Amino acid sequence: MYLDIKVDLEQKFIAGSATWTITNDRKCTMLRLDTYDLTIDSTTVDGKKIAATLDSPVKYLGRALCVPIGPASKLVQIWYRTGSNARALQWLDPEQTNDKKHRFLFTQSESIYARSWLPCPDGPGIRYTYDARVTVPSDALALMSAENPQQKNDSGIYHFRMSQPIPAYLMALAVGDIAFKSVDSRTGVYAEPGMIDKARWELDDMGKMVTTAEQLYGPYRWGRYDVIVLPPGFPIGGMENPRLTFCTPTILAGDRSLVSLIAHELAHSWSGNLVTNATWNDFWLNEGFTNYFERRITEQMLGKSYADMLWEQGYEILVDAVKDLGDTSRDTRLRVELDGRDPDDGFSDIPYEKGSLFLRLIEDNVGRAKFDTFLVHYFNAHAFRTMTTEGFLAYLDSNLLKGDSALYHKLKVREWVYGTGIPTNCPKIMPERFRKVDSEAAAFPVTKAAPKNWSTHEWLYYLHLMAPKMDAGKMKQLDGLYQLTKTQNCEIADVWFLAALKCDYAPANGAMDRFLSRVGRRKFLEPLYKEMMQTPKGTAMAHDIYGRYKKNYHPLAQEAIDKIVK
Repeated sequence: MYLDIKVDLEQKFIAGSATWTITNDRKCTMLRLDTYDLTIDSTTVDGKKIAATLDSPVKYLGRALCVPIGPASKLVQIWYRTGSNARALQWLDPEQTNDKKHRFLFTQSESIYARSWLPCPDGPGIRYTYDARVTVPSDALALMSAENPQQKNDSGIYHFRMSQPIPAYLMALAVGDIAFKSVDSRTGVYAEPGMIDKARWELDDMGKMVTTAEQLYGPYRWGRYDVIVLPPGFPIGGMENPRLTFCTPTILAGDRSLVSLIAHELAHSWSGNLVTNATWNDFWLNEGFTNYFERRITEQMLGKSYADMLWEQGYEILVDAVKDLGDTSRDTRLRVELDGRDPDDGFSDIPYEKGSLFLRLIEDNVGRAKFDTFLVHYFNAHAFRTMTTEGFLAYLDSNLLKGDSALYHKLKVREWVYGTGIPTNCPKIMPERFRKVDSEAAAFPVTKAAPKNWSTHEWLYYLHLMAPKMDAGKMKQLDGLYQLTKTQNCEIADVWFLAALKCDYAPANGAMDRFLSRVGRRKFLEPLYKEMMQTPKGTAMAHDIYGRYKKNYHPLAQEAIDKIVK
């Protein structure tokens, strides 16, 4: 694809053309591309104007653009403009950014939202290369999931190249007042100027992460690895756009304690970006592998005792997810069925945590060295290609289990992949560092000394233990000891504010209001708004807060919270 677009930050639209170079091996008479709320101005095939048509809208999917082609057709060019309901795009006014000075745009194309900002084959099983020419206001910098500039130019015109084939959900664009600082020769950080120093300090270990990942599973194949820390409205933790991870500013805790998120997005450079789930039914092949890989990177860099805490928390997240969905729900299977459904229905904690624990089980049974060798061969054998669940299981059997039926049955492979709930042989890790937290929680409120050198994960575990015995009085004691209402760590703050709502601990309300004004990550927003809606007092609070801050949230976050705050 060659993309030639202009970004209008004031009027909030993208307009231009997408030119697809095709090879019609099957002698098809029609090229079908995905669109969602796009205005198609005109279409040509090999320079000749033709009458393309839009099919009727299909729920979740938008409208198929049908372009008549011939056996020898080579170039299909579509002139188009985005609409006001482009679900991938968040347009920010200056007051919605960190620096409060300039307008900003960023995209979030996963799962099927690329079609809302360019006409494309928007499925994970279709990969393509692209070049782009992007025109933006002269005071803005444009970045994509491609080879990127590191500073603004005078023209406002930027050129991009992605020479490795990627699926449409990895198409990404950010436009705004953006600065850059390098970490090492192949890694660096982008952010708004007022955030760049903090972001650069927080992500100081990025270069080491890339080297560590390569030592585990082979060479990094995408050239540079950079990260852009986006304005607060970014709705998720991170997005693994090739060459340029998009991430939330909520990881900037000031102590480098939340950068395992970067290890996760980096790991996608192998599991997901390099070897991609063929359909969203196979999403666990992206996220389960990446969760496993993230914890291996973390263990290599921070030690086994640290990684064990991530494994334990992941298990507890899985337990909660299965409880919420029901242990007989088909959505608790690894390989799910999303035909006729919104692909986002498959984006629960199940593929992440159940998937990674399945791989951990295999490692425990065959040995780490053997499993690592298998994974290196897997990534090499399927690089820049897609994979189905059935294809992976066949590769696993041929290249690791090798027909060992006793091992196959011991692993309960089919129960893990096609069964519901949590299999009976699920690994359970008992972290040494959490056992020390148990003692601290049991001693409360006798202790008067704040824990020394606790990580975010120990704090979260501690608050989880304290939750059943919490009331407003005990929260006041905890707050006096540890100043939790004032924490700048978003993970801890979210759990603390949830407890405050349940216990009607009013001293936390002002800090929670400020938190909801500056954080757009759905992981934090949805539980807080859900908890507020449990009481008449909280419902009034939810309507008031959401009314004031709704515009700060991404369209996808607004969709989710609109269903909560009724």
